[in-house]
Amino acid sequence: MSATLSHQIAVAAAQLVVEDGLEYAAARHKALRQIGGRHVRARDMPRNEQVEDEVRAYLDTFHADTQPLELRALRELAARWMDRLAEHRPHLAGAVWRGTATRRSAILLDLYCDDPKAAEIDLINQGIDYDVGGDSDGDGGGVSVLTIGERSADLGERVTLHLLLHDLDELRGALRPDARGRSWRGDRAAVQRCLTPDAT
Repeated sequence: MSATLSHQIAVAAAQLVVEDGLEYAAARHKALRQIGGRHVRARDMPRNEQVEDEVRAYLDTFHADTQPLELRALRELAARWMDRLAEHRPHLAGAVWRGTATRRSAILLDLYCDDPKAAEIDLINQGIDYDVGGDSDGDGGGVSVLTIGERSADLGERVTLHLLLHDLDELRGALRPDARGRSWRGDRAAVQRCLTPDAT
């Protein structure tokens, strides 16, 4: 029963990730509410990898003709911002890094700073408008998030970028791979490799 429930949540969450641009954690909880679940044991909730498998299946079924070009446009935009913010050691994360993004996805850039305020000062010096917020870091703590928007000519619409500010000493742990050996984020060189022909 738990495997069935976990699969149902993953399938419903995948649709929310693709169609509404939700991140996995938010999509799982909303999916649980949609299927009528209330109190679910942690072990019955699908892992990120399981949700991602369902996202890929959903994309292959419903968005195979548009998603690859949308993903490339988002990765190119991310790469330009990584160049602008190079001194803060940017790493691309989320759906744009993992290859499951659509035009509804936000770009997540983790910045690893000697001084987190430096990134904010850099945006001010570049004349870039941004909003300040926060987000859970997954370990019971939180990180500061700077949110900016930029119009993508390729997509013909505005794209949201979230800059998550981390201490420099968090970088090593951030590069730990998932259960399948793939990193949850990549540096500028890794993003460039994704932009080579036939990369995903």
